[in-house]
Amino acid sequence: MMTDAQVHKVRFEPLGIEMEVEEGETVLNAAFRQGISLMHGCKEGQCGSCKSKLIDGDIELLKYSTFALPDYESDTGHVLLCRTHAYSDVSFELLNYDEDLLSRSIAVKAFDGRVAKISALTSDIRLLEIEIEMPLKFWAGQYVDLTLGNGAITRAFSMANAPSENTSLRFIIKKYPNGAFSSQLDGKLSVGDALIAKGPYGTCFRREGRLGPMLLIGGGSGMSPLWSILADHMASDEERPVRFFYGARTRADLFYLEELAAIAAQLKDFKFVPALSHADADDAWDGETGLIHEVVLRHLREEKLTGAIDAYACGPTPMIDAVLPVLQMNGVEPDHIYFDKFTPAVR
Repeated sequence: MMTDAQVHKVRFEPLGIEMEVEEGETVLNAAFRQGISLMHGCKEGQCGSCKSKLIDGDIELLKYSTFALPDYESDTGHVLLCRTHAYSDVSFELLNYDEDLLSRSIAVKAFDGRVAKISALTSDIRLLEIEIEMPLKFWAGQYVDLTLGNGAITRAFSMANAPSENTSLRFIIKKYPNGAFSSQLDGKLSVGDALIAKGPYGTCFRREGRLGPMLLIGGGSGMSPLWSILADHMASDEERPVRFFYGARTRADLFYLEELAAIAAQLKDFKFVPALSHADADDAWDGETGLIHEVVLRHLREEKLTGAIDAYACGPTPMIDAVLPVLQMNGVEPDHIYFDKFTPAVR
Protein backbone atom coordinates (compact mmCIF):
# COMPACT_ATOMS: atom_id res chain seq x y z
CA MET A 1 0.00 0.00 0.00
CA MET A 2 1.35 3.41 -0.98
CA THR A 3 1.96 5.93 1.78
CA ASP A 4 2.54 9.67 1.95
CA ALA A 5 6.24 9.22 1.18
CA GLN A 6 7.74 10.89 -1.90
CA VAL A 7 7.23 8.68 -4.97
CA HIS A 8 9.61 8.46 -7.93
CA LYS A 9 9.49 6.75 -11.30
CA VAL A 10 11.87 3.88 -12.10
CA ARG A 11 12.64 2.70 -15.62
CA PHE A 12 14.44 -0.55 -16.48
CA GLU A 13 16.32 -0.84 -19.75
CA PRO A 14 16.56 -2.54 -22.19
CA LEU A 15 13.01 -3.76 -21.50
CA GLY A 16 11.39 -0.36 -21.05
CA ILE A 17 9.54 -1.49 -17.91
CA GLU A 18 8.44 1.33 -15.62
CA MET A 19 7.21 1.35 -12.03
CA GLU A 20 7.12 3.54 -8.93
CA VAL A 21 9.31 3.51 -5.84
CA GLU A 22 8.72 5.25 -2.55
CA GLU A 23 11.52 6.99 -0.70
CA GLY A 24 12.41 4.64 2.13
CA GLU A 25 11.89 1.38 0.23
CA THR A 26 14.44 -0.39 -1.91
CA VAL A 27 13.98 -0.59 -5.65
CA LEU A 28 13.78 -4.39 -5.44
CA ASN A 29 11.06 -4.30 -2.77
CA ALA A 30 9.10 -1.81 -4.87
CA ALA A 31 9.31 -4.25 -7.78
CA PHE A 32 8.09 -7.13 -5.60
CA ARG A 33 5.18 -5.01 -4.37
CA GLN A 34 4.11 -4.23 -7.93
CA GLY A 35 4.50 -7.77 -9.24
CA ILE A 36 7.65 -7.22 -11.29
CA SER A 37 9.96 -10.20 -10.80
CA LEU A 38 13.52 -9.00 -11.28
CA MET A 39 16.48 -11.31 -10.89
CA HIS A 40 17.25 -11.65 -7.18
CA GLY A 41 18.66 -13.95 -4.56
CA CYS A 42 19.33 -13.08 -0.93
CA LYS A 43 17.63 -9.64 -0.98
CA GLU A 44 20.27 -8.48 1.56
CA GLY A 45 23.26 -7.34 -0.51
CA GLN A 46 25.14 -10.59 -0.12
CA CYS A 47 24.87 -12.45 -3.44
CA GLY A 48 24.92 -9.97 -6.36
CA SER A 49 21.99 -11.53 -8.26
CA CYS A 50 20.18 -8.16 -8.59
CA LYS A 51 23.26 -6.26 -9.77
CA SER A 52 22.38 -3.57 -12.31
CA LYS A 53 23.90 -0.37 -13.68
CA LEU A 54 22.62 3.11 -12.85
CA ILE A 55 21.92 5.13 -16.00
CA ASP A 56 20.74 8.31 -14.32
CA GLY A 57 19.11 9.57 -11.16
CA ASP A 58 19.90 10.23 -7.51
CA ILE A 59 20.27 7.10 -5.37
CA GLU A 60 21.81 5.89 -2.12
CA LEU A 61 23.07 2.39 -1.38
CA LEU A 62 22.50 0.70 1.96
CA LYS A 63 25.25 -1.43 3.48
CA TYR A 64 26.23 -4.39 1.27
CA SER A 65 28.94 -7.02 0.85
CA THR A 66 31.86 -6.06 -1.37
CA PHE A 67 31.85 -9.71 -2.47
CA ALA A 68 28.48 -8.99 -4.13
CA LEU A 69 29.50 -5.54 -5.39
CA PRO A 70 33.28 -4.95 -5.51
CA ASP A 71 34.58 -1.40 -5.28
CA TYR A 72 35.67 -1.35 -8.93
CA GLU A 73 32.08 -2.08 -10.00
CA SER A 74 30.61 0.45 -7.60
CA ASP A 75 33.00 3.03 -9.06
CA THR A 76 31.58 2.39 -12.55
CA GLY A 77 27.95 2.92 -11.55
CA HIS A 78 26.92 -0.61 -10.71
CA VAL A 79 24.39 -1.06 -7.91
CA LEU A 80 22.49 -3.77 -6.05
CA LEU A 81 18.77 -3.13 -6.46
CA CYS A 82 18.07 -4.77 -3.09
CA ARG A 83 20.15 -2.05 -1.39
CA THR A 84 19.18 0.93 -3.57
CA HIS A 85 17.02 3.81 -2.36
CA ALA A 86 15.89 6.36 -4.97
CA TYR A 87 15.69 10.12 -4.33
CA SER A 88 14.64 11.17 -7.83
CA ASP A 89 13.30 9.56 -10.98
CA VAL A 90 15.87 6.92 -11.90
CA SER A 91 16.70 4.49 -14.68
CA PHE A 92 18.77 1.32 -14.57
CA GLU A 93 20.24 -1.10 -17.09
CA LEU A 94 19.34 -4.66 -16.11
CA LEU A 95 22.47 -6.79 -16.52
CA ASN A 96 20.58 -10.04 -15.92
CA TYR A 97 16.95 -10.61 -16.70
CA ASP A 98 14.72 -13.55 -17.54
CA GLU A 99 11.73 -12.85 -19.77
CA ASP A 100 10.10 -16.11 -18.64
CA LEU A 101 10.46 -14.93 -15.04
CA LEU A 102 8.98 -11.53 -15.85
CA SER A 103 6.08 -13.14 -17.72
CA ARG A 104 5.18 -15.20 -14.65
CA SER A 105 5.57 -12.47 -12.05
CA ILE A 106 3.49 -12.75 -8.88
CA ALA A 107 3.04 -9.76 -6.57
CA VAL A 108 4.54 -10.29 -3.12
CA LYS A 109 1.98 -10.33 -0.30
CA ALA A 110 1.90 -11.14 3.41
CA PHE A 111 -0.20 -14.06 4.67
CA ASP A 112 -1.22 -14.72 8.27
CA GLY A 113 -0.57 -18.28 9.34
CA ARG A 114 -0.15 -20.73 12.20
CA VAL A 115 2.13 -23.64 12.95
CA ALA A 116 0.44 -26.97 12.14
CA LYS A 117 3.23 -29.47 12.87
CA ILE A 118 6.97 -29.76 13.49
CA SER A 119 8.77 -33.08 12.98
CA ALA A 120 12.35 -34.34 12.82
CA LEU A 121 13.71 -35.70 9.54
CA THR A 122 17.29 -36.15 10.79
CA SER A 123 19.26 -35.07 13.86
CA ASP A 124 19.48 -31.50 12.54
CA ILE A 125 16.81 -31.17 9.85
CA ARG A 126 13.20 -30.36 10.69
CA LEU A 127 9.97 -30.33 8.71
CA LEU A 128 7.86 -27.27 9.54
CA GLU A 129 4.24 -27.36 8.40
CA ILE A 130 2.06 -24.26 8.52
CA GLU A 131 -1.47 -23.31 7.53
CA ILE A 132 -2.13 -19.87 6.04
CA GLU A 133 -5.48 -18.12 5.91
CA MET A 134 -5.50 -17.27 2.19
CA PRO A 135 -4.06 -19.22 -0.78
CA LEU A 136 -0.49 -18.33 -1.79
CA LYS A 137 0.24 -18.51 -5.49
CA PHE A 138 3.84 -19.51 -6.17
CA TRP A 139 5.99 -21.47 -8.60
CA ALA A 140 7.67 -24.69 -7.49
CA GLY A 141 11.11 -23.83 -6.08
CA GLN A 142 10.24 -20.38 -4.72
CA TYR A 143 10.42 -19.25 -1.10
CA VAL A 144 8.81 -16.95 1.46
CA ASP A 145 10.04 -14.92 4.39
CA LEU A 146 8.64 -16.37 7.62
CA THR A 147 8.25 -14.00 10.55
CA LEU A 148 7.49 -15.29 14.02
CA GLY A 149 4.46 -13.86 15.83
CA ASN A 150 6.30 -11.16 17.78
CA GLY A 151 7.92 -9.83 14.60
CA ALA A 152 11.44 -10.09 16.01
CA ILE A 153 12.72 -12.92 13.81
CA THR A 154 12.39 -13.25 10.03
CA ARG A 155 14.08 -15.87 7.88
CA ALA A 156 13.71 -17.04 4.28
CA PHE A 157 12.66 -20.65 3.63
CA SER A 158 11.75 -22.49 0.44
CA MET A 159 8.48 -24.35 0.18
CA ALA A 160 8.79 -28.14 0.00
CA ASN A 161 5.25 -28.70 -1.26
CA ALA A 162 3.75 -28.42 -4.73
CA PRO A 163 2.06 -25.11 -5.63
CA SER A 164 -1.31 -26.87 -5.71
CA GLU A 165 -1.13 -27.06 -1.90
CA ASN A 166 -1.50 -23.32 -1.56
CA THR A 167 -2.79 -22.98 2.02
CA SER A 168 -0.76 -25.82 3.57
CA LEU A 169 2.94 -25.01 3.28
CA ARG A 170 5.86 -27.24 4.26
CA PHE A 171 9.48 -26.27 4.80
CA ILE A 172 12.57 -28.46 5.21
CA ILE A 173 14.82 -26.49 7.55
CA LYS A 174 18.35 -27.17 8.76
CA LYS A 175 18.68 -26.53 12.47
CA TYR A 176 21.66 -24.53 13.74
CA PRO A 177 22.57 -24.35 17.46
CA ASN A 178 22.53 -20.55 17.43
CA GLY A 179 20.02 -20.11 14.63
CA ALA A 180 17.57 -17.38 15.61
CA PHE A 181 14.69 -19.11 13.81
CA SER A 182 15.76 -22.75 13.48
CA SER A 183 16.60 -23.07 17.17
CA GLN A 184 12.91 -22.37 17.86
CA LEU A 185 11.91 -25.61 16.17
CA ASP A 186 12.79 -27.87 19.10
CA GLY A 187 10.33 -26.97 21.81
CA LYS A 188 10.08 -23.20 21.61
CA LEU A 189 7.72 -22.99 18.65
CA SER A 190 4.43 -24.81 19.20
CA VAL A 191 1.43 -25.94 17.18
CA GLY A 192 -0.96 -23.01 16.87
CA ASP A 193 1.69 -20.30 17.20
CA ALA A 194 1.14 -17.37 14.85
CA LEU A 195 3.52 -16.38 12.07
CA ILE A 196 3.50 -14.42 8.84
CA ALA A 197 4.54 -15.76 5.44
CA LYS A 198 5.54 -13.07 2.92
CA GLY A 199 6.24 -13.90 -0.69
CA PRO A 200 6.71 -15.50 -3.09
CA TYR A 201 10.36 -14.78 -3.88
CA GLY A 202 12.98 -16.59 -5.91
CA THR A 203 13.99 -17.20 -9.53
CA CYS A 204 14.94 -20.88 -9.17
CA PHE A 205 11.54 -22.32 -10.07
CA ARG A 206 10.50 -25.14 -12.38
CA ARG A 207 10.30 -24.21 -16.05
CA GLU A 208 7.38 -25.95 -17.68
CA GLY A 209 6.93 -27.64 -21.05
CA ARG A 210 10.54 -28.73 -21.47
CA LEU A 211 11.42 -32.16 -22.93
CA GLY A 212 15.14 -32.46 -22.16
CA PRO A 213 16.65 -33.96 -18.99
CA MET A 214 16.15 -32.24 -15.64
CA LEU A 215 18.92 -32.24 -13.03
CA LEU A 216 18.13 -31.59 -9.37
CA ILE A 217 21.21 -30.97 -7.22
CA GLY A 218 21.19 -30.18 -3.51
CA GLY A 219 22.41 -30.76 -0.03
CA GLY A 220 21.01 -30.23 3.47
CA SER A 221 17.89 -28.06 3.43
CA GLY A 222 18.41 -27.58 -0.31
CA MET A 223 16.10 -30.59 -0.48
CA SER A 224 13.16 -28.25 0.23
CA PRO A 225 12.81 -26.38 -3.10
CA LEU A 226 13.92 -29.45 -5.06
CA TRP A 227 11.20 -31.54 -3.40
CA SER A 228 8.67 -28.90 -4.49
CA ILE A 229 10.01 -28.94 -8.06
CA LEU A 230 9.90 -32.74 -8.18
CA ALA A 231 6.34 -32.85 -6.80
CA ASP A 232 5.22 -30.25 -9.33
CA HIS A 233 6.88 -32.16 -12.17
CA MET A 234 5.07 -35.35 -11.17
CA ALA A 235 1.73 -33.54 -11.01
CA SER A 236 2.28 -32.08 -14.48
CA ASP A 237 2.43 -35.49 -16.21
CA GLU A 238 5.36 -34.21 -18.27
CA GLU A 239 7.76 -36.95 -19.31
CA ARG A 240 11.47 -36.18 -19.20
CA PRO A 241 14.57 -37.83 -17.69
CA VAL A 242 15.14 -36.68 -14.09
CA ARG A 243 18.40 -37.09 -12.16
CA PHE A 244 18.32 -36.09 -8.49
CA PHE A 245 21.73 -35.67 -6.81
CA TYR A 246 21.77 -35.09 -3.05
CA GLY A 247 24.83 -34.62 -0.86
CA ALA A 248 24.99 -35.51 2.84
CA ARG A 249 27.74 -36.11 5.35
CA THR A 250 26.74 -39.55 6.66
CA ARG A 251 23.96 -42.06 6.08
CA ALA A 252 22.11 -40.70 9.12
CA ASP A 253 21.78 -37.37 7.26
CA LEU A 254 19.70 -38.92 4.47
CA PHE A 255 15.90 -38.86 4.58
CA TYR A 256 12.86 -39.44 2.32
CA LEU A 257 14.56 -42.55 0.95
CA GLU A 258 11.34 -44.61 0.91
CA GLU A 259 9.47 -41.79 -0.78
CA LEU A 260 12.20 -41.47 -3.41
CA ALA A 261 12.14 -45.21 -4.06
CA ALA A 262 8.39 -44.95 -4.67
CA ILE A 263 8.95 -42.04 -7.07
CA ALA A 264 11.58 -44.06 -8.94
CA ALA A 265 9.01 -46.83 -9.40
CA GLN A 266 6.42 -44.34 -10.65
CA LEU A 267 8.43 -42.14 -13.04
CA LYS A 268 9.62 -43.54 -16.34
CA ASP A 269 13.20 -42.25 -16.29
CA PHE A 270 14.19 -41.18 -12.77
CA LYS A 271 17.36 -41.78 -10.76
CA PHE A 272 18.11 -40.62 -7.23
CA VAL A 273 21.85 -40.43 -6.52
CA PRO A 274 22.74 -39.75 -2.88
CA ALA A 275 26.39 -39.17 -2.00
CA LEU A 276 28.13 -39.17 1.37
CA SER A 277 31.09 -36.85 1.94
CA HIS A 278 32.05 -38.35 5.33
CA ALA A 279 30.95 -41.98 5.14
CA ASP A 280 32.45 -44.22 7.81
CA ALA A 281 32.50 -47.95 8.51
CA ASP A 282 29.32 -47.80 10.58
CA ASP A 283 27.41 -46.48 7.56
CA ALA A 284 27.92 -49.73 5.62
CA TRP A 285 27.61 -47.52 2.55
CA ASP A 286 28.10 -48.87 -0.96
CA GLY A 287 26.77 -45.82 -2.80
CA GLU A 288 28.50 -42.71 -4.09
CA THR A 289 31.05 -40.91 -1.93
CA GLY A 290 32.66 -37.48 -2.19
CA LEU A 291 31.40 -33.96 -2.62
CA ILE A 292 28.23 -33.66 -4.64
CA HIS A 293 29.77 -31.66 -7.51
CA GLU A 294 32.32 -34.47 -7.98
CA VAL A 295 29.52 -37.01 -8.16
CA VAL A 296 27.56 -34.90 -10.66
CA LEU A 297 30.68 -34.61 -12.81
CA ARG A 298 31.21 -38.39 -12.86
CA HIS A 299 27.61 -39.13 -13.77
CA LEU A 300 27.35 -36.52 -16.51
CA ARG A 301 30.53 -37.82 -18.13
CA GLU A 302 29.41 -41.43 -17.88
CA GLU A 303 25.75 -41.07 -18.87
CA LYS A 304 26.13 -38.44 -21.62
CA LEU A 305 22.53 -37.23 -21.45
CA THR A 306 21.11 -35.87 -24.69
CA GLY A 307 18.76 -32.95 -25.23
CA ALA A 308 18.61 -29.49 -23.69
CA ILE A 309 19.25 -29.97 -19.97
CA ASP A 310 17.62 -27.89 -17.24
CA ALA A 311 19.59 -27.87 -13.98
CA TYR A 312 18.32 -26.73 -10.57
CA ALA A 313 20.90 -26.43 -7.79
CA CYS A 314 19.98 -25.43 -4.23
CA GLY A 315 22.19 -25.33 -1.18
CA PRO A 316 25.14 -23.59 0.49
CA THR A 317 27.14 -21.09 -1.55
CA PRO A 318 30.33 -23.25 -1.75
CA MET A 319 28.28 -26.13 -3.17
CA ILE A 320 26.67 -23.91 -5.80
CA ASP A 321 29.98 -22.32 -6.75
CA ALA A 322 31.49 -25.79 -7.26
CA VAL A 323 28.53 -27.16 -9.23
CA LEU A 324 28.09 -24.31 -11.73
CA PRO A 325 31.34 -24.84 -13.70
CA VAL A 326 30.74 -28.61 -13.71
CA LEU A 327 27.38 -28.07 -15.38
CA GLN A 328 28.68 -25.60 -17.95
CA MET A 329 31.68 -27.78 -18.85
CA ASN A 330 29.28 -30.65 -19.52
CA GLY A 331 26.98 -28.95 -21.95
CA VAL A 332 24.35 -27.29 -19.76
CA GLU A 333 23.66 -23.85 -21.21
CA PRO A 334 24.05 -21.00 -18.67
CA ASP A 335 20.49 -19.79 -19.26
CA HIS A 336 19.21 -23.27 -18.36
CA ILE A 337 20.97 -23.31 -14.98
CA TYR A 338 18.82 -22.13 -12.08
CA PHE A 339 20.22 -21.94 -8.58
CA ASP A 340 19.42 -20.77 -5.09
CA LYS A 341 22.36 -19.96 -2.83
CA PHE A 342 21.49 -20.42 0.82
CA THR A 343 23.42 -17.46 2.22
CA PRO A 344 23.82 -16.85 5.97
CA ALA A 345 21.18 -14.63 7.55
CA VAL A 346 22.30 -11.08 8.30
CA ARG A 347 19.27 -9.83 10.18
